[in-house]
Amino acid sequence: HIRAKSAMLPGHAATSKRLVAGLMPFLPLGARALSVRVSSIKRPGSPSTQGASSFAQRVQVGAHEILADEPPSMGGGDAGPSPYDLLLASLGACTSMTLRMYADRKNIPLEGVDVALSHAKVYASDCEGCAGAAAPKGGKIDRIERVITLVGDELTEAQRKRLLEIADMCPVHRTLEGQAAVVSSLASARALAG
Repeated sequence: HIRAKSAMLPGHAATSKRLVAGLMPFLPLGARALSVRVSSIKRPGSPSTQGASSFAQRVQVGAHEILADEPPSMGGGDAGPSPYDLLLASLGACTSMTLRMYADRKNIPLEGVDVALSHAKVYASDCEGCAGAAAPKGGKIDRIERVITLVGDELTEAQRKRLLEIADMCPVHRTLEGQAAVVSSLASARALAG
């Protein structure tokens, strides 16, 4: 379900540096600009897409394409990860990459990182480790559990502790825990026709 081609944009290092300000003073040249487009796979009048549910979406990120869908239990066809799966994958990948950049910069003998994630809607009052999470009307919050396995026989306990602190500084983690504004607008009818 995933096609990938290299699509690095030279000269975007400054933009990437701003995304991780306070964590890393550098990122390699060629970091990609953030641009995502999501389109329904099944549309009236379009050729039939065999096996695709009405929820199936084509996600384009630069030259990369991913299919997203809901599982059968939600009425989908399981043609790809669900939106929450993609959210967790983003956090897991960002966590691992952030730890790798930090370990490389500090010459920490980190051999690998494994990140396991899960998501649940829980009552704020029942959520261990969720101190300070503001519960909306209804009292439920999103709880994401992230279990990080650090691979490296030579890692000291102090390095392991510091890497856990650094994991909380990954840009996606900071976005999820911060206040984000999603600004929505409708495309013009002319743009939809073209």
